Amino acid sequence: MKNLLRLTIIALLLSSCASKKDILYFQDVESLNQKEITQDFDPIIETNDILHITISSINEDVLKPFLKTIQNPQTTTNSNPGLDGYLVRVDGTISFPVIGDILVAGYNRNYAEKVLKEKISKYVKDVVVDVRIMNFEITVIGEVKNPGVYNIKDERVTLPEALALAGDMTQDGKRSTITIVREVNGVRKVNKVDYTNSDFFNSEYYFLKQNDLVYVEPSTKGVKKSGFIPDVPALLSLFTVILSTVILLTN
Repeated sequence: MKNLLRLTIIALLLSSCASKKDILYFQDVESLNQKEITQDFDPIIETNDILHITISSINEDVLKPFLKTIQNPQTTTNSNPGLDGYLVRVDGTISFPVIGDILVAGYNRNYAEKVLKEKISKYVKDVVVDVRIMNFEITVIGEVKNPGVYNIKDERVTLPEALALAGDMTQDGKRSTITIVREVNGVRKVNKVDYTNSDFFNSEYYFLKQNDLVYVEPSTKGVKKSGFIPDVPALLSLFTVILSTVILLTN
């Protein structure tokens, strides 16, 4: 009985151990050394985005007709960004004072700035235009320490940065299967990323886009913890108590 107890404990301990292959990130990261970054991380404006557009000139008075009028000056950007931003409508356009409708969806910020500057320059020669995406947000859920929605101010975020914002993966997170859900031109795309393999550095999902959803699946250990089957350490403790009791009673 004692030998059986020893063998059982050893077997359970071995089965509870996770290998480096299951835990370590970027296991072949050396292959990326000196490799040029080819992905394009310049965000593309999409429908339902909210753009913050600022224009400036030496003579600020000539800009007044081009400034958006906010109906409720008490409302701030934090409470309702749509009131002092420009909503990209379903047809991909925004409505700008004096200029009228401008197609911006499908283009980057530089293009939107260039088009606006060209149109406003007909009235104001020294105008400077700046366009920002106000609702550049990502959602990180699953086996991370701080799941939530994160606003990205500089409109540039990578998958490792997103996970870092969420406090990194928990010990129960499945490193080899991270799901990214993305909408492109009204079509939902789902991709699986292996975080233990550095290949994803060259993937189109290395740089995240606005409204991306990142989901970290639970590992087998995590699934057991949340279900009716206890994990290996719990089984080990229970089995040890039972066998110890049996040995004491039989002696």
